[in-house]
Amino acid sequence: MRSYDEILAIAASRKGSVEAVLKDIPVPLGADALAAIPDTRWLAQMARGILQAGISWKVVDTKWPGIEAAFHGFDIGFVTFQPEDWFYDLCADTRVIRSPPKLRAILDNAHFIRRVSAESGSFGRRIGDWPAEDYAGLIQWLQSQGARLGGATGPYMLRQMGKDGFVLSQDVTARLVAEGVIDKAPTSKKAWAQVQAAFDTWRAQSGQSLTTISRVLAQSL
Repeated sequence: MRSYDEILAIAASRKGSVEAVLKDIPVPLGADALAAIPDTRWLAQMARGILQAGISWKVVDTKWPGIEAAFHGFDIGFVTFQPEDWFYDLCADTRVIRSPPKLRAILDNAHFIRRVSAESGSFGRRIGDWPAEDYAGLIQWLQSQGARLGGATGPYMLRQMGKDGFVLSQDVTARLVAEGVIDKAPTSKKAWAQVQAAFDTWRAQSGQSLTTISRVLAQSL
C-alpha cells in the first residue's frame, strides 16, 4: 500500500499541483457543532439523499420547498405521531416525489432519529461522538438501523452535515483496490475493517482528516 504522500503526488500530477488537489475540501465540524444541529436537519438531509437516488437532483431541488412544507419542516414529533392515513395522503401529494418506498423510508428514519435522540440527547450528539477510528462502523450502523441509507446515501449525508469521514465513490474504491486494501466495494465486516485500517494508516501518516484523505484518493485516478 502506497503512503499518503505517494498517493497525494499521484493526484497532484493529475490535477497540476498539490494546491489544486486540496482546493475547496470542506473542513469537518467538531463533535459539539454536530451535536447542536437540530434533529429536523438530519432528517431533511436523509430525505434529500433518499429522494435524489436514481433521479435528477434538479428535480428534487425544484420541488424542495414543497417537500419541506409537506413534511412540516421535517419536525420529528409531528412526523412520528401522524396516523397511517397521513402516509397515504403524502403519497398523493403533488408537492413531493410520489414514491411510496422512498416516502416510507423518510418516515422510518424519523422514528430512527427520535429513538437515537432519546438515547443520546440528540441525533447529532451520537454522530458527533462517533470516533474517527470506527467511521466504517458508523456507515454500517446507518445501513442497518436507518432506512435506505446504504450505498453512498448515508456517507454523503454525513459529509453534507459536516461529519469527518470517507465516501467510497467509484474512484475511491478503485484506489483502494489498486492499493491492495480490498478487491471490490466492501460488503463484509472484514472488508470494512480493512478499509478503516487503511484510512487510519493514512491519517496517522498525514495528520489530515478522513474527508481530505478521501478526496485525495478520489482525485488520484
